[in-house]
Order: sequence, then C-alpha cells, then structure tokens
Amino acid sequence: MTADEKQPDTYTLRPVGIIKSEIEQPALGANKDGIELNAHIDKVRKQHHWIKNLVSEIEIHPEYEELLQGIEDFSHILLLYWPHLIPEERRQLRKVHPMGRQDMPEKGIFATCSPARPNPVLISTVRLLSREGLTLKVQGLDAVNQSPVIDIKPFVQMAHGADNPTRPEWMQQIHRELQGDDTA
Repeated sequence: MTADEKQPDTYTLRPVGIIKSEIEQPALGANKDGIELNAHIDKVRKQHHWIKNLVSEIEIHPEYEELLQGIEDFSHILLLYWPHLIPEERRQLRKVHPMGRQDMPEKGIFATCSPARPNPVLISTVRLLSREGLTLKVQGLDAVNQSPVIDIKPFVQMAHGADNPTRPEWMQQIHRELQGDDTA
C-alpha cells in the first residue's frame, strides 16, 4: 500500500478462543464520567492477590488447533483478549482518573491500563501451566469469564521485556497499594 492509498476504517478480529475463569465481574467498570472500582480498594487488593494464583482455562476453537503446536514449550504466554462487558458507548472516554481514583491526576486513556478504550484489546502475561488438546491452563489471568481471546503469543524476554522500564509515581502508588504496601 502506498502512502496515497486509503487504509480501511475498520478491521475484523475473529476470536481464536474463549476464557474460562472464576472471575465474573471486572474490578473496574466504565461509566459516562470515567472508570470506577466495582468494589472497595480492600476487596480489589484481596482479588489482586487471589488472581496471582488463580488457574483459568483458555479454550481454543478447533480450527486453530495446529496453531498451538509448540506453545507448551514456553513457561509464559502473552494473551490478548477483548473485555466484552464494556459497552461501545463507554469506549468513548478520552481521559480518566487511574483506577477511578479522584485523588489521582486525570490521564489520557493511552497512559492508563483502563479497559475502556477505543479498541479495548487487553493483554496479560500469564504462566502457562499445561496444554491439553485445545485447552491451555494458565495462572494469574485477570480476565473475566467468557472473554474472547484474540491472539496468543509466547513470551520472549528479549522481544517483550524491557530493560529498566520507568513508570510515573501515581502508577507506582497504585501498585504499592494493590500489593498491600502503602508505605513503600
């Protein structure tokens, strides 16, 4: 395609599978004013710790079985999925308070991990515990049950890791609070 040719306005994504998880509702919700925690921070903190050990299953559609060949050789995978419980009208947000926290400065959606985004493609790095036919068992996935899987990639440190990444203080504070270490 040359620079003069117009790119399409839309693209088609086809789910390759579905997530089977004990998580029925996301920790974050989207409303017309931004995002909000669906529970008290103490409950979200407990859920965060619970998710670290949670085992979920990824059911791959049969037509994609051969694409799994060799995935079991990796300890971790990148899972791209669609947050299906976020309605279209909630994906128009441009700025939010991170985690719905009014005490945090408002940031552009692309500077946050908010699920309410123009193209709500979420990504998680998870431990791959096993592959049994079309089923991948993973640990540490924070996706809601029945979320469509868009893609799977092996986690490769050299390609997906970053040396000495930095993050703003507000994000560090959120992570400390989720870990239960408000003093660090």
